[in-house]
Amino acid sequence: MAFEFITQPIFNVLDFVFMPLVNTFGPMIGVFIISTIVAFFITLANKLLVDQDRLQFVQKEMKVFQQEMMAAQKSGDPKEMARAQKKQSEFMDLQKEMMTNSFKPMIVTMLPILLIFWWMAAEPAIGKLVVELPSFVFYVLLVPLFHMFYHQSPGVPYMAIEWLGWYILCSFAMSMLFRKFMGLKSGGI
Repeated sequence: MAFEFITQPIFNVLDFVFMPLVNTFGPMIGVFIISTIVAFFITLANKLLVDQDRLQFVQKEMKVFQQEMMAAQKSGDPKEMARAQKKQSEFMDLQKEMMTNSFKPMIVTMLPILLIFWWMAAEPAIGKLVVELPSFVFYVLLVPLFHMFYHQSPGVPYMAIEWLGWYILCSFAMSMLFRKFMGLKSGGI
């Protein structure tokens, strides 16, 4: 009951913002547009909150350290191992810095995304969405990722994914495009 008091105004706003898209273009395109909007804002948060040049530098430093550590282990030389282990605290600081930077956008975007997911699951037009994909497309793109989101009707050569699987597929594709367009230097959604 307490959640309804809090979520109802939010759901009303989400209805006002997103339902015209769903009603105009249908649930399938509506989910695509919603996932595109969310992917854009997540990518924008990454662009604004993470120092991309510093992130790239830290990633290079970590890669160099890992190569040095592997070379020291392969050599078996105790002096090389001791030198590599001394650098390990510096490496740990770099890892901590990378994790801290990667959490900034997640903290900012997590609550709005959860509210949008909750709204989408509760919205009958979206919650009942089933997108049929030809079997070959399903097996090429989705087998490793979407076993929990799909089903197949008996005797039909199509595999179907529900709204969340469709959302994830669209969001992943659009995030990659936005990351490329905005010049983000590292991976991640």
